[in-house]
Amino acid sequence: MPTAVLTDRERTAVQAYLRLLHTVRAAFDGPPDTGRPLVVPPAVLAEAEAALSRAGLQGNEETLFRLLRHWCPQP
Repeated sequence: MPTAVLTDRERTAVQAYLRLLHTVRAAFDGPPDTGRPLVVPPAVLAEAEAALSRAGLQGNEETLFRLLRHWCPQP
């Protein structure tokens, strides 16, 4: 498999997406029945959206997930 070298913008987008993913996971792993809806902080979501847009990946999930597989391969 060829090794892809991520651009700075692609790397930033992947990192922002992973932070968003970890934030969502943490919210779902929190204590049940807190009486509050699970909410992703707007700043985390905005960071991911902006980074994806700058990298040209917004709406291009196939490329994003290919970059994610390269950055964080499954064990």
